[in-house]
Amino acid sequence: MNKNVGKSKRRGGSALRYDHTLYACFMGYIVQAIVNNFVPLLFLTFGAQYGLPLSRITFLATFNFALQLLIDMVSAGFIDRIGYRAAMILADAFAAAGLLLLTVLPERMSDPFAGILISVLIYAVGGGLLEVVVSPIVEACPTKRKEQAMSLLHSFYCWGQMGVVLISTLFFHFAGIRQWKIMAVLWALVPLCNLLLFFFVPVAHLIGEGEKGLRLRELVRLRLFWLIMLMMLCAGASEQAVSQWASAFAESGLGVSKTLGDLAGPMMFALFMGASRSVFAKFGERLRLERFMLWSALLCVACYLLIALSRAPALGLLGCALCGFSVGIFWPGTFSIASPRIRNGGTLMFALFALAGDAGCSLGPTVVGTVAAASGNHLKTGILAAIVFPILMLLWLLLLQKRNKKRGALPPRV
Repeated sequence: MNKNVGKSKRRGGSALRYDHTLYACFMGYIVQAIVNNFVPLLFLTFGAQYGLPLSRITFLATFNFALQLLIDMVSAGFIDRIGYRAAMILADAFAAAGLLLLTVLPERMSDPFAGILISVLIYAVGGGLLEVVVSPIVEACPTKRKEQAMSLLHSFYCWGQMGVVLISTLFFHFAGIRQWKIMAVLWALVPLCNLLLFFFVPVAHLIGEGEKGLRLRELVRLRLFWLIMLMMLCAGASEQAVSQWASAFAESGLGVSKTLGDLAGPMMFALFMGASRSVFAKFGERLRLERFMLWSALLCVACYLLIALSRAPALGLLGCALCGFSVGIFWPGTFSIASPRIRNGGTLMFALFALAGDAGCSLGPTVVGTVAAASGNHLKTGILAAIVFPILMLLWLLLLQKRNKKRGALPPRV
């Protein structure tokens, strides 16, 4: 932990406290939810307005997440050089710039797709930086109940995802989809406000003055590091294998429209996932993190089985919703497990964990889609194949529990 907490608190004579830093970080995950979820709502609109084929439009989502993965890989050293405050300001600036340029570049360039792609590139850089830097800032804050704070932090991505879909859908309904540029400008105000906030809030650093963070070659020699990397991979895969296909379940199972399918599928998944993280944030002092994660992994396996084997569409949707609750603690919980056990892991460790989690987010849906296609487009077969990820998560947690018993309990976190 930073030894100069007092200096950081009094920066510029600001009356802002570390509680305000946490609020700014919560807003940072709302920004990331905007970056990842707003433009996909406009895919069909882009196709109709600019005459773009579906193959080019769907590339935008792949490009966004691929670039965020690249940022995960290369940003750790860069962030440590410029500091967390500057990194967050840059992240918010890129996110706002990308959203604003989205309203200008497609009409200004000879190829509208190039304008959209450049805008996505810019806001994806912001999203990638946010993924890497927000969690270390929260972990470095000299506050109590860190595990609960980390869980609450990640719940704000869920609430942000729900807010983006609901608010944008209502705006498009009342103002018309042709006014999407106004909505883009309004969403750009969120990172702009957060950018201003990060000029004034106190920011601590994970590595104290005079100390050095672990280097890559030191991290990769730790068995625990690889165990937690695998946990992060399974956390991302377990989450997105169901989340990405929830809308298809709702549409095919209940025969509803795309709009209602999104509300009944991904929205319910996000609601329950956010609820899980909020529950641990509220009652975490009474719950042991690893035990909560262990029971969540068991529930996740049961949900996968319910989705894949149930013949009743309503039970399948219930499985999707409960799956959101079960995976909610995986990502923030794994971060909280790692930090006190790998001392001085620093920004590099968090960046590599984010990389593993994002790789899992890509791997999970890919396994579902590939197996489903090979089995005659049977989506349930694909989900059944992806059950390997929550099963592995359960095994890693049991292995970690066994390791803890051998080495004794850790001192309480402060």
